[in-house]
Amino acid sequence: MNTRKILGIWMDHSAAHLINLKEEIKIINSEFDFEMQDEAKQKSENLMHNKRQQMLGAFYKEISAEILKYNHVLLFGPTNAKVELHNYLNKDLHFREIKIDVLAADKMTDNQKIALVKKHFEA
Repeated sequence: MNTRKILGIWMDHSAAHLINLKEEIKIINSEFDFEMQDEAKQKSENLMHNKRQQMLGAFYKEISAEILKYNHVLLFGPTNAKVELHNYLNKDLHFREIKIDVLAADKMTDNQKIALVKKHFEA
């Protein structure tokens, strides 16, 4: 019997909320925050961009390690971080067997996130 291992990830550029079928939520935080952005801006725009890309790369890598444990993933959230992560995953052959759906969503409570993940995977 093939068991479905599914995961919903609500995310923006500051945090990713990983939601499994047991309704457990694990949070992965990005290290790039507004304080760091302001500090980098004062030095130079180029430095800020490089620092942001480096930090987001580490953030996406940490999320990717979790995604490898699943065979169907839903990425959703209010910013384009979900699309950036999807593009990041598409470049890596390790993720070619994992079905990844992308859905736009507003800011949500934890209960709303869980309900959306359940509804998405019911079909």
